[in-house]
Amino acid sequence: MTTFYGILIPFLGTTLGAACVFFLRKALGDRLQRALTGFAAGVMVAASVWSLLIPAIDQSAALGRLSFLPAAVGFWIGVAFLLLLDRVIPHLHRNAGQAEGPRTQLQRTTMMILAVTLHNIPEGMAVGVVYAGYLTGTAQISAAGALALSLGIAIQNFPEGAIISLPLRAEGQSRMRAFAGGVLSGIVEPVGAVLTVLAARFVAPALPYLLSFAAGAMLYVVVEELIPEMSEGKHSNIGTIFFAVGFSVMMILDVALG
Repeated sequence: MTTFYGILIPFLGTTLGAACVFFLRKALGDRLQRALTGFAAGVMVAASVWSLLIPAIDQSAALGRLSFLPAAVGFWIGVAFLLLLDRVIPHLHRNAGQAEGPRTQLQRTTMMILAVTLHNIPEGMAVGVVYAGYLTGTAQISAAGALALSLGIAIQNFPEGAIISLPLRAEGQSRMRAFAGGVLSGIVEPVGAVLTVLAARFVAPALPYLLSFAAGAMLYVVVEELIPEMSEGKHSNIGTIFFAVGFSVMMILDVALG
């Protein structure tokens, strides 16, 4: 049951954030959106390092000087995987005038949801892989360490839920449909995590590759999506400051609980 609740925590963060559409009448201000995006980016970078890459390298210690190899290979496969999804799935980033991916007749609101869904795929994979490592006992991951990752992602999922549901409301969707869109954008997280955990005994030998795969995918999202979003428009340091805040929060959670 601990694993089940741990997997659901990030999805709960998205759901609570999406529920902001029932309480806030206006979309989030530009500075606040930059701050929240920077915070999310900081959490994801810290999680990639402390919760994913370092455990992947530690688990490969038997390789000696080549202990970096599984982490490096998995990292690049994760980057390539997200690059592929970015090319084949039509999606529209916040404040973007033109959609990315193949041409489609999908509505703007649908492509906005797909953009956040792409963002959430590596997060769900990260939680699932970490809990798989905890359950199999093959990686140096404790229940508290896995919980730290879930809590960190849940914290940064809260503003993400609001960032998707409020613009959907501004696009003319009803509050309930905007809320549903925010929730649906995060459903891939528990689904991906559950599938990974169910396959835990089979993926155990490949855990260093899978941990670093999730890290590569998450860092791709940070560089391709979040950093440009927190930096666009008139110059401001707010995104950078909150990046540091998010990084610190996730680092503290991982070290204190892990």
